[in-house]
Amino acid sequence: MNRLAGVTSPYLLQHADNPVDWWPWTPEAFEEARRRDVPVLLSVGYSACHWCHVMAHESFEDPATAALLNEHFVAVKVDREERPDVDAVYMEAVQAATGQGGWPMTVFLTPDAEPFYFGTYFPPEPRHGMPSFGQVLEGVRSAWTDRRGEVGEVAGRIVADLAGRSLTESLPADRRPPRPEELHGALMGLTREFDAVNGGFGGAPKFPPSMVLEFLLRHHARTGSEGALEMVQATCAAMARGGIYDQLGGGFARYAVDATWTVPHFEKMLYDNALLCRTYAHLWRSTGSEVARRIAVETADFMVRELRTDQGGFASALDADSDDGSGTGRHVEGAYYVWTPEQLRAVLGEEDAEFAAGHFGVTEEGTFEEGASVLQLPDAEGPVDADRVASVKRRLLAAREERPRPGRDDKVVASWNGLAIAALAETGAYFDRPDLIQAATDAADLLVRVHMDGQARLHRTSRDGAPGANSGVLEDYADVAEGFLTLASVTGEGVWVEFAGFFLDTVLLQFTTEDGALYDTAADAEALIRRPQDPTDNATPSGWTAAAGALLSYAALTGSDLHRNAAERALGIVTALGGRVPRFIGWGLAVAEAALDGPREVAVVGPQGDPATVALHRAALLGTAPGAAVALGEPGVDEVPLLQDRPLVDGEPAAYVCRRFTCERPTKDPQELAERLRG
Repeated sequence: MNRLAGVTSPYLLQHADNPVDWWPWTPEAFEEARRRDVPVLLSVGYSACHWCHVMAHESFEDPATAALLNEHFVAVKVDREERPDVDAVYMEAVQAATGQGGWPMTVFLTPDAEPFYFGTYFPPEPRHGMPSFGQVLEGVRSAWTDRRGEVGEVAGRIVADLAGRSLTESLPADRRPPRPEELHGALMGLTREFDAVNGGFGGAPKFPPSMVLEFLLRHHARTGSEGALEMVQATCAAMARGGIYDQLGGGFARYAVDATWTVPHFEKMLYDNALLCRTYAHLWRSTGSEVARRIAVETADFMVRELRTDQGGFASALDADSDDGSGTGRHVEGAYYVWTPEQLRAVLGEEDAEFAAGHFGVTEEGTFEEGASVLQLPDAEGPVDADRVASVKRRLLAAREERPRPGRDDKVVASWNGLAIAALAETGAYFDRPDLIQAATDAADLLVRVHMDGQARLHRTSRDGAPGANSGVLEDYADVAEGFLTLASVTGEGVWVEFAGFFLDTVLLQFTTEDGALYDTAADAEALIRRPQDPTDNATPSGWTAAAGALLSYAALTGSDLHRNAAERALGIVTALGGRVPRFIGWGLAVAEAALDGPREVAVVGPQGDPATVALHRAALLGTAPGAAVALGEPGVDEVPLLQDRPLVDGEPAAYVCRRFTCERPTKDPQELAERLRG
């Protein structure tokens, strides 16, 4: 009996009709394995994962494979986006054993949830040196039946190895944030790994380095390093021109399969777009780049148009695959996005099709499969006919809307919505888009109404306005707090600071150890074979360093030494790792830049809507001082401690710039304020 029909995860629901007798991750599944004395097959993926779909079609929809699975295993399916703790623990084991990882993740466990055999995607037939999935199942079944003692020894060694791993020894004895010379060392490490030809870091596949770019922008603001800014400008320009960016509809795909940003893996994730929207907005803030402004606004519009749910939150992802329109029901990666010259001619006519092909790099040979091209903006000389480009884009986008759309994973993930709230609030403020600020506010309202319980604990997910069963992990509390603090800075509504404080108190009570380390799951969460703990960034900022950043900002707004000290102790891991692996702790480096700068605290006091107040507030938000915390309030309203005892000056709106609540003289001049906050 397949038990996935009643779950809320769109990914699990994709498997509800499989002939496999799937279980969700529950104690009952492992009790069933123990009762039957069979191993557990753990299959982990997510709804936008292309190879997850491939393995599902090839193996999990195959009756013969399903019969083998059902007879000799208890099959457990996990959505990694709902249960990042389960994913993290077993991915650590997979990577330790095989040297690589990915999704779908395939792990065989004892009924005590101890892993003993690992892999990712397995084909239906032996291929490229890989055994078939059927061969793997037979091999594991045989080992479980005939060599049980050996299986137990392997599982015991793996669990002991995982349990023995601790990050405590990586923390410096004084638990201090990085010093200036250590941040400079991280910059030098990034410079060595920078791809000076194509932008970004490393080779193929190439992922958007959002957190590293934020560090580089902040480092440039603090030190004036032109090299740091040039790496950001080159990378952002290359991504904006490349196929990883949707040249018609806006928004970024998950990553490029090549080093040149040409061909993406077409899934679009909320977290990538939230992070990149904010990165481009901050690049515009630093340089005034028109391209950065355009990409930030288009990406924000993409999120609101394509990912916003009826309840006001933001859905997780758009699938990489879609129906190819052939009438056969075949789903193909990228079918929604790619174009052939013939398709351009059918929409635009001969003359405009030729123009569009040159502008977007569409060729007869193609840059993707079957002669299709991913739209990009190749380097071109000479002026561009902007009106003609706009006309072509409008017609192509309208034609694309008629194609079968990719599926949408419409679960709302708390942490990713926190990232979206921060990005939309700032983008709306920078570019006079109150609709984006309202979208951020609506998402924050949903998180409070649906995801937050009476004890200020967070549900990680919701769907259709109903909370999921899974508890929030560290990144949920940290990123939601970050989003709420940013929203408070933009709107002047202090209630968002109060909510952020609730979540950060939970971080201190449930996730933080006495030595300053943080765990990814709460102390009272479900016990797994190892309590996950990872300070390095993945596709999103690590929960550890995201918490450090939110704690630091909250301390700047409230004067709380408790939260400031917790942030500084958490940054000890950045001191340990920043010089060694700067690409993988970018957000921690960005937070360290803010800590080194203060961060500066800016109190803007004046009547809401008064032109002088608005001008000072805008100057404060556009300041590039790393991680500056901004509070906006009416005279005599002390909702945020930073605003307390900040009077008007000569009866007029004023701004106070402070560090650790020690302030310079107030100013009424937006230009002077801008100068004070220029890095």
